[in-house]
Amino acid sequence: MSAHASTAHGNDEVNYLNWKTGIWSWLTSTDHKRICFLYLFAIMIFFIGGGIAALIMRTELAFAGPTIIKDPHLYNILFTMHGVFMIFLFVVPGIPATLGNFLIPLMIGAKDVAFPRLNLFSFYVYVIGALIGGYAMLNPVDTGWTFYAPYSTTTNTSVSLMVFAAFVLGFSSILTGLNFIVTIHQLRAPGMTWMRLPVFVWASYATAVIQTVATPVVGMTLLLVIAERAFGAGIFDPTKGGDPVLMEHLFWFYSHPVVYIMVLPAFGVVGEIIPVFSRKPLFGYKMVVISSMAIAAVGFIVWAHHMFVAGISDFSAKFFSIVTFLVAIPTAVKVFNWVSTMYKGSISFKTPMLYAMAFVFLFMVAGTTGIYLAMLGVDVYYHDTYFVVAHFHYTIQGGAVIGLIAALHFWFPKMTGKIYSERMARIAFAFLFFGFNLTFIPQFILGMDGMPRRYYDYPVQYQTLHTISTIGAYLNGFGYTFALVNLLWTAKFGKVKAPRNPYNSTSLEWQTASPPVHENFETTPVVDHDPYNYGTHSHA
Repeated sequence: MSAHASTAHGNDEVNYLNWKTGIWSWLTSTDHKRICFLYLFAIMIFFIGGGIAALIMRTELAFAGPTIIKDPHLYNILFTMHGVFMIFLFVVPGIPATLGNFLIPLMIGAKDVAFPRLNLFSFYVYVIGALIGGYAMLNPVDTGWTFYAPYSTTTNTSVSLMVFAAFVLGFSSILTGLNFIVTIHQLRAPGMTWMRLPVFVWASYATAVIQTVATPVVGMTLLLVIAERAFGAGIFDPTKGGDPVLMEHLFWFYSHPVVYIMVLPAFGVVGEIIPVFSRKPLFGYKMVVISSMAIAAVGFIVWAHHMFVAGISDFSAKFFSIVTFLVAIPTAVKVFNWVSTMYKGSISFKTPMLYAMAFVFLFMVAGTTGIYLAMLGVDVYYHDTYFVVAHFHYTIQGGAVIGLIAALHFWFPKMTGKIYSERMARIAFAFLFFGFNLTFIPQFILGMDGMPRRYYDYPVQYQTLHTISTIGAYLNGFGYTFALVNLLWTAKFGKVKAPRNPYNSTSLEWQTASPPVHENFETTPVVDHDPYNYGTHSHA
């Protein structure tokens, strides 16, 4: 594809970073690129908060018996804070609200998203939800991030405020999804057909569909929890004629698709990085696209595999077990295509590629262990053990979070116009990757040995593996800290300026200046080639 873009070659030109100055210009900007940074700043606050809560819990669990946390109730509060911060406030808006905002208009040749003011409004809805959630923690919630009834409808903590915060956050997610859908449908540059869209855009499109369809269900569920607490309605509480299993059905109808809200954009990130650093076209582009939409579709009919031990019927259990196996097919298609793209490629092991390859490995572990949990007989044993904890973190942290870190490194030169220290980035990756596996591989073993999750204390027989897991958690935390400090330091003090296209990539965002001008392109780009055709044409 060719793009008649800005002729700027350096960072001294007027761009979106220096187009207007001052904090107020950022807080009121409708530029999708600046809104990306507003989200990044906000979600990193909760990433740090949730990470600190996790390290405190792991420190407590390093040795059997009470150590630094003397009260089991405080452990439950930290557990809830970790889950709420990481899921609702960090991972769900993670890639879609940040990199999705920055990249989708650039990748399709648009000046901005379809509704710029709505985009800024979505951010402030997120901020309002976050503030409500923070206020709720003044009377800390101890239910866990799932807010399961009947405990959530009877505890005297700030559950109503916390679930209302999640309800408000859902509106931000819905509005962002709607904005992206309209943008992709209506604002594509001339020649940017559907089958020329970058795979990241396709992944973001599939994610946006899930956001708009699934999020209202959890919104209604949370309102029902509030109604039961405020008015005594017998919806989920069995003492009032309610059904707590209904709560699980409604919650997981959203919360399993939300896994793909978190992970699908990371699939798109990896699909962009691997061809660039393999110097080959993406193998099976159409199948990658179809698999993204298939994952989004199948994700809506597998929710009850979380409920095999909740008393659902045998027929339902068998049905959801089978369809859970089916979701592995489009995921396996993606992995096959990524590995085939690397096969006989001229691979450059730069930091983004290291994270992309780590993603493929970690998500393979997540998918393989998910098959165990989809098997009815096996899940009865593994349910509510540390095996589930490890599987979940390989899926979310090994998938969505690693994908976000990969994306930040890959598009950092475009976003800031600067080049980070490759040496520092690789050191951070080594700590992060080794620490992550050292944290969660022992947890698989703990789960297979019968260690229940969410427990404040445990028999001494589990201590060695818990100690190893805690050491890994600190190494993992150091890796994240080192990676983010490297990027932040470079963004503020970095001297090495990035060229327009440091990776010789063919996608459209690399054909404009680094960093981009305010309206992305000086003139409307024209797309005349299919994506990922490396070496077959020259760049504008």
